[in-house]
Amino acid sequence: MSPSRNHTAPRHVDHGLLIVIFLLLGFGVVMQFSASYAIDPDQPYYYIIRHLVWVTLGLASMFILLQVDYHIWQKFAIPVMGLALLMLIGIFFIAKTGATGSRRHLFNSGSVQPSELAKLAIFIYIAAWLASKEDHLGDVTVGLLPFSLLLGIFLIAILMQPDISTSVLIALTAVAMLIIAGADLLQIGILLGVMGLVFTAAIIQHNYAMKRLTEFVQAFRSPLNSPNAQVQAGYEALRSGGLFGKGLGNSIYKLPDAHLPAIHSDIVFAVIGEELGLLGALAVVALFLFLAYRGTRIALRAPDSFGRLLAFGITTWIVLQAFINIAVVTVTIPNTGIPLPFISYGGSSLITVLAGLGILLNISKDGQSRFTLNANSSVRRRNRRSRVSYSHRRRRS
Repeated sequence: MSPSRNHTAPRHVDHGLLIVIFLLLGFGVVMQFSASYAIDPDQPYYYIIRHLVWVTLGLASMFILLQVDYHIWQKFAIPVMGLALLMLIGIFFIAKTGATGSRRHLFNSGSVQPSELAKLAIFIYIAAWLASKEDHLGDVTVGLLPFSLLLGIFLIAILMQPDISTSVLIALTAVAMLIIAGADLLQIGILLGVMGLVFTAAIIQHNYAMKRLTEFVQAFRSPLNSPNAQVQAGYEALRSGGLFGKGLGNSIYKLPDAHLPAIHSDIVFAVIGEELGLLGALAVVALFLFLAYRGTRIALRAPDSFGRLLAFGITTWIVLQAFINIAVVTVTIPNTGIPLPFISYGGSSLITVLAGLGILLNISKDGQSRFTLNANSSVRRRNRRSRVSYSHRRRRS
């Protein structure tokens, strides 16, 4: 290929990431049906039909955002953040109070949670803010304090629902993005210390969180004697699968007689382990690790700071959420209620994850899209592609 043609050659979407997305989605459909058909014997297809609807909407959002230049989100980061904050505040006036006193869902079905939809908006804003302050993050008044303030606003709104686990996930992802942006390690240590105190206070204040923590301490010593029936049964199901599992569809812990709540959502990984064994469970872990690899690769190859930070933030959020869910089922951390991406039942979570991956796929091709900001942004993008292409030529030579 001649240098002039290579100089203007467009980058293509990351096919490795696309493959792992569809593998996880397909596997999720199969396991969602296996885990949910026995919940209501009179309506065995109720949950899988709804799950397929959410998959369709999620894929639509992913392919739409794949066609949108990711630089648009940097320009509209503040409106996106404002909309997310309005959703988090508005839930206190719209949502009904749940059994534990929480207000998280817009509808009785429990499929739409504003905190799930707000995750992506928060990471877009954080990426835009860090990219604009990247050269001044060492200054406390410019770096640590403003970052803590803007992050604290979101976390307080989510903690008031209360939803401690989601706020912890967002906080950890935000800190990871801060590290990638090049913040001072001392500032990061201070921020983690303050966060630790805030989350400790939140746990002490809410009885359900203290109960989960106490039950985890007992379950960690002896999982099979856990005082939490869900944790105990989930661990037993995972353990009973052995190396090869009982076979797809042959789980006994998903049956109504087991009285295991949220088998198709919070602890669907237990069904995977029971039916497909250790090998099936490890295959799921491997898929998420591969997603982490492709996402990190996209972040490292991003043509600008905003793309790099946003790609890393989206990847960290999805993979960290997956391993938190798996850690709950394996009794490694306290019960959180965080869904397993692609597989757990829940519309807002699935749509938001796929929307985030649509943006990540757009970053993988340097923001090339059918929808751009303006002519100037297109020129800047071509310049960035030239530099990336030039680096590829050097590696190939």
